[in-house]
Amino acid sequence: MNFKYFPHTDEDLQAMLEKAGVKTLDELYAQVPESIRFRGDYELPSEMSELEVRQLFEQLGSQNRQLTCFAGAGVYDHYTPSVIPYLLSRSEFLTSYTPYQAEISQGTLHYIFEYQSMMAELTGMDISNASMYDGTTAAAEAMMMAVAAGKKQNKVLVSATLNDETRAVLDTYALHQGIELLTIEACDGVTSIDDMAQKLSQGGVAGVLVQQPNRYGIVEDYSGFADCCHQQKALFMMSSVAADLALLKTPGEWGADVAVGDGQSLGIPMQFGGPYVGYMCCTEKLIRKMPGRIVGMTKDSRDQRAFVLTLQAREQHIRRQKATSNICSNQSLMALFVTVYLSLMGKEGLREAAQLSYDGAHYLKDELLKTGRFSLAYDKPFFNEFLVRYDGDIDTLYERFIEAGFLGGVKQDDGLLMAVTEKRTKEEIDNLVRIAAL
Repeated sequence: MNFKYFPHTDEDLQAMLEKAGVKTLDELYAQVPESIRFRGDYELPSEMSELEVRQLFEQLGSQNRQLTCFAGAGVYDHYTPSVIPYLLSRSEFLTSYTPYQAEISQGTLHYIFEYQSMMAELTGMDISNASMYDGTTAAAEAMMMAVAAGKKQNKVLVSATLNDETRAVLDTYALHQGIELLTIEACDGVTSIDDMAQKLSQGGVAGVLVQQPNRYGIVEDYSGFADCCHQQKALFMMSSVAADLALLKTPGEWGADVAVGDGQSLGIPMQFGGPYVGYMCCTEKLIRKMPGRIVGMTKDSRDQRAFVLTLQAREQHIRRQKATSNICSNQSLMALFVTVYLSLMGKEGLREAAQLSYDGAHYLKDELLKTGRFSLAYDKPFFNEFLVRYDGDIDTLYERFIEAGFLGGVKQDDGLLMAVTEKRTKEEIDNLVRIAAL
């Protein structure tokens, strides 16, 4: 059977068969048991016109139930300016996927440079790469980066207030990298600096990773953490929700050596779990240990501004065995998404969206407590997410939310994690509270 989209001709196939020492494809697969070989026709649908295909996917999409989202835990329902998809499809950005040929990739290299500049400013750090797959793998890369910088030190301390999904990815990476992960205990929902100091004093620690806001939505006070780490020659690393940094103290201000997290909160739709973009920023002295791509600005032979990939000796395509990481993609389309979002929103727009999220979450918290059926799991400062306990059956409550058209938080072992973004209106919050009070 001939397939018109397969590039090999009958002559090509015959030449390959002869090289393999057989005459036919059946002879090539002779060792495959007949019982598992498929001999029939594929059950493929008949061809469709473009209009019919669009109608089919509209019908499939209509089966999805759209819920008003009060869930977070790392993924948030933020506003996406409608112009972004149109700008992403402009021809100057649709250049080579891997921009190694600078002369034909200036559009891609330019927006990556702008992305780096914006993320470095947002995090208060010196350098940004461009970029990582998502926030969890960015944290894992930071863990390996700390061990690489620490040379003979292979321990990494991780706060118990880190997101569960991030910790699971760290465990997987550490297992195959010979890294020993130790947990810093939490006290009343926040990282214990005393426990961290005690574990640091035992030696062999390459880095410490904390989260801001933490897994409970709490804004932790990390005063003294960086000094404590640096006294023991360990890197201080912080994972943050990118959008929250518009109002919160930045990792750079906390004295962090490495800042990581997910950029999904910068306008990227939730879209059933991805794709997202992980950011990683660091101090200048760590630039050669940073994984991923870095774009620099220079001048060409005509003295015009030009953009190029720089410090490529760190990357896997230059020296695979000695590379800082073998990551070989950078979610560049999502980095462009974030770049356009940040340029459209500006500093004031980012702050306004963050303030609306903060105000909405605190209003929801107050109204839930007024019902008499909820209590705060931790009476601590929080940003746009908080953990509450419910005096009834939480599964029944959750189903009641769904029946009313709400995704009412994320169920946790010790309660319900509720999140509010700038998209949530007072009317939506009041309706959620009314259902919760039944």
